[in-house]
Amino acid sequence: MNIADELKKLQELHASGGLSDLEFARAKAAILNGTAGMPPPPPFQPQTSVEQETRQWAMFIHLGQLAGFAIPLAGLVLPFILWQIKKNELPGVDVHGKNVCNWIIAELIYGAIGGVLILACGLGLLILIPLGIIGIIFPIIGGLKANNGEVWVYPLSIKVLK
Repeated sequence: MNIADELKKLQELHASGGLSDLEFARAKAAILNGTAGMPPPPPFQPQTSVEQETRQWAMFIHLGQLAGFAIPLAGLVLPFILWQIKKNELPGVDVHGKNVCNWIIAELIYGAIGGVLILACGLGLLILIPLGIIGIIFPIIGGLKANNGEVWVYPLSIKVLK
């Protein structure tokens, strides 16, 4: 059977409803490319779900710090819990969890220093006000970068967890 006969049979099958448009297009391309006896290529699959899930959970870990504005202490606990739950299942989340925990520890230390300085000489506001502002900005930046697949180390963080 030559190519013209195969294409004619294929057209008849398509016209009778035996083949969908996609199946017809694949079979026709296979005949024209000389790969008619080979199995069809696998269907298109978007970005791997593991990578996508890793990005999503990493973003949740970063943005979890903002939960403290709604529920007291949730911003300290939620990122740690999310990290511990997902770090073994999604290894890419581990580095994000460590970065966030390092930042939370640094933020607590800077806050304690600011609190002591308020009591001692009133200069603690020069630390606490900027700390409050970057405590909102840094998690948002980290979450956006994590969603893009980037690892962002928080500036001013203290490396406790490596």
